[in-house]
Amino acid sequence: MQDNDNRKMQTGISSLDPILDGGVPPGSVILLFGDLGGGNYEFAYSSLVNILPLMEGAAPEGLLIPREIRYITFTRLKEDVRREILSSFRKDGLERMIDSVRFDDLSERYFDKSVVPDDWYSPSDIISRMEKRSDYKNILSVLFDVMNSAQDDSLVIVDSITDVATQHDIPNLWSDLTGFLRGFQRIAKKKNITIYLLLSRGVIGTARELELADIADAVLLFKWEESTGARRQRVMYFEKFRGVMPHLEERDLVKFAVRITTAGGFEVSNIRVII
Repeated sequence: MQDNDNRKMQTGISSLDPILDGGVPPGSVILLFGDLGGGNYEFAYSSLVNILPLMEGAAPEGLLIPREIRYITFTRLKEDVRREILSSFRKDGLERMIDSVRFDDLSERYFDKSVVPDDWYSPSDIISRMEKRSDYKNILSVLFDVMNSAQDDSLVIVDSITDVATQHDIPNLWSDLTGFLRGFQRIAKKKNITIYLLLSRGVIGTARELELADIADAVLLFKWEESTGARRQRVMYFEKFRGVMPHLEERDLVKFAVRITTAGGFEVSNIRVII
């Protein structure tokens, strides 16, 4: 790991970075764990969109700006993710800036050997697909190759670890996944790469959710709660953050009400104090 002990990587979320004294420790594996629509995707999208303009300038003292942003998908098309991000934000120049994001679409490997018809997920011809299968690598091996090719000091978004977890939800394959993720954490530290792992709540069993949470450096929980007048409110909890949690707890900054806007994306709108 590079000697950046005191530097922080900004999340790009202006209402959150000051709470984190500038950002998150580079090399952190951060599990964005959420209810459906709870805000974990909006957090990742907002971070990406707001960091892009920063990458065109010099890093302020004490802060680290990613050299590149990688967005890894297993089941979603690059064009679909790109379209969703562009339609979610009103930001000048976003279409130009988003072209600098490197999208790694691993859907061919994910769906290979599944019941899904080849022409639903692969534009290549049958001969090319057969050649690929003769040199078959499982999805974890391909993900390993992507991480090895990522630049140091980068931001990597994995959309989503839920997809991989459901494929490995039997004992012998589950141990492969957890072992891989522990290695994933080591390479993140070695290359100073900050990683967002998106995980949908309630898809895999609670015990396995806890095991993934144990591996991660940080766990941000996004959920819906009933507020005054029986209105639903998105909230975000810092469940865990190695090296950061003591500072948050000292200031009672553990639970936040959030909102999502087209201008700023994910915003902390009302800091709630835990008593």
